[in-house]
Amino acid sequence: MGYRRRKQPQIVLTIYIKREDRTKKMSYSSYIPLIPLLPLAGFVVLGIFGRKYFKRSSGIIGTFLLLVSTVLALYTAYQYFFVDGKVDGVYQPITAIKYTWLSFSKNVSIDMGIVLDPISVMMLVVVTFVSLMVHIFSLGYMKGEERFGTYYAFLGLFTFSMLGLVISTNLFQIYIFWELVGVSSYLLIGYYYDKPSAVAASKKAFIVTRFADLGFLIGILILAFYGKSLDIKTLIENINSSEFNTITAASLLGISALTWGLTLVFIGGAGKSAMFPLHIWLPDAMEGPTPVSALIHAATMVVAGVYLVARLFPLFTLSPAALSIITFVGLVSALLAAIIACTQTDIKRVLAYSTMSQIGYMMFALGISGYDGEGGLGYTASMFHLFTHAFFKSLLFLGAGAVIHMIHSNEMKDMGGLRKYMPITHITFLVACLAIAGIPPFAGFFSKEEILLAAYHSNKLVYAVALFTSGLTAFYMFRLYFSIFWRKNKQLHDHHQEGTVSMKLPLIILAICTVVAGLIPFGKYVSTRGLPLESHFDPVFSLAPVAFGIAGILLAMWMYKNETARPERISVGLGGIYKAAYRKFYIDEIYMFITKKIIFNLVGRPAAWIDRNVVDGTMNGIAWTTGKISAMIKGVQSGKVQSYTLYFFGGIIALAIIFLYLWK
Repeated sequence: MGYRRRKQPQIVLTIYIKREDRTKKMSYSSYIPLIPLLPLAGFVVLGIFGRKYFKRSSGIIGTFLLLVSTVLALYTAYQYFFVDGKVDGVYQPITAIKYTWLSFSKNVSIDMGIVLDPISVMMLVVVTFVSLMVHIFSLGYMKGEERFGTYYAFLGLFTFSMLGLVISTNLFQIYIFWELVGVSSYLLIGYYYDKPSAVAASKKAFIVTRFADLGFLIGILILAFYGKSLDIKTLIENINSSEFNTITAASLLGISALTWGLTLVFIGGAGKSAMFPLHIWLPDAMEGPTPVSALIHAATMVVAGVYLVARLFPLFTLSPAALSIITFVGLVSALLAAIIACTQTDIKRVLAYSTMSQIGYMMFALGISGYDGEGGLGYTASMFHLFTHAFFKSLLFLGAGAVIHMIHSNEMKDMGGLRKYMPITHITFLVACLAIAGIPPFAGFFSKEEILLAAYHSNKLVYAVALFTSGLTAFYMFRLYFSIFWRKNKQLHDHHQEGTVSMKLPLIILAICTVVAGLIPFGKYVSTRGLPLESHFDPVFSLAPVAFGIAGILLAMWMYKNETARPERISVGLGGIYKAAYRKFYIDEIYMFITKKIIFNLVGRPAAWIDRNVVDGTMNGIAWTTGKISAMIKGVQSGKVQSYTLYFFGGIIALAIIFLYLWK
């Protein structure tokens, strides 16, 4: 891949220029709210009445509502990209709706609004389309579940939350929907609430992301304090203005307030996107139903962090330190997850670590990106990879779901030779594997090539690590492919079937999207300043990435296509390296050690002792003292008139003595 230089006018912050055409704004406001509100309506109706009145038709109702939302999202994309969005050759944002909910001061308020710009419109299409595919697939996969209506209600809530997040105009509005995404993902991961492992996984995801979200909230407050606004457009304009240079002048530990605020915001994104070292919840989240895994780990929850950084990218470009952190975290996450994925045996966990690795790609692409002209290739490449990844990763998860539905196991050792039993799943899964491996002409090739090109022009070390990681990606994905569909010829009973039509149809549609999505001239529609960023195919540059991908595929074929002892011999030969990777480099154990041995012992136990002995002891001491004093003086209130008369005359005598003493 390569790019052609193009003269581009310097337009400051065109990503947030106002539109004065109120007629077009009104036309958008008439139907845009329906896109998130229809899934919300599904959540309310199915959540209240699903189990009693719509037990069998819940899936049809939820799927129909998502179908309407998807059609509206596609229509919105057409209107924005081909009719209304471009003015003087530049894509400009349209604020369809803006309503002030809570006003704290003249400049700071929490607004509820809908903004349409290239990345929000792209995300509307991605979220609704992938959610629709999951809804359709679930009609067959979840058929017969006792809580069928509840499942579709939770899907509706999650989709509503994610759609609300991507169209938000205000930082605090993003935070509200950000937390709703966390709650709905908690409900979906813990759907099988009678399984202790599912309950533990949902709690783990919720707790880890809550710690990250605390950083996000503090970051919002820092940016709002110095930028004098919570509105994203106004905030970016203010901080870019010379009048608001206090955010770069103010510092703590030698680091500017801007860098602190952006880094804390990124921590929130890293938690939601399962970036190192906040990734530990991701593999455990596979305890949820497989279609849920496709929804959460393909195009929605885990890319929320990438979307957040892209949304505030004009601010991140003002802090090279924050971008360096993003680059480092993204690169380490991509490499670490790829290594771990090479050793896992649960097919859903392999895909989970694959997601972490691909999100790492998107993150470091943003970290190395500039903001002007071809320097913004990393930004466009990151969004392009987010777009293509949504199709092939959801296809991989749904394909894995079809396999699990047939085999009733997640372990690769229980699979093999399934290509003749599952021909449609086999072909579509192969297409997705080729795409994620970066083999042309599939979608992943084009988006990954642009990321590698951006890395090559920005930082050769980042490029080298990313190139090696791309080879690992091809290896572990085809290790998974050959282990499922080739190797031993597992004999299945006649009653095993590939799945229902509702399960096969999404696989076929997503496979078609995986083939054609890379051919979209993405840079023409999404770039840092709304200006076209044209790219062209460079076969010389593509030689190395494709060669690494093919090498990974051939190595996986040599090791896993047939039943041999090669994998075991190699794992034994690697010794401690393989064991460490298989145990996920003991990161979970490190967290458990820190929490149980350090936090619980050094913080929890002393706090419990203080609570038990000091706080409770003080209250108990007060109660004991009160009781003792009461016992001593209770005779005064004996109820005997003679005693009261004695006390009365005694008091008179005492007062008389005092009076005489004072008189003298």
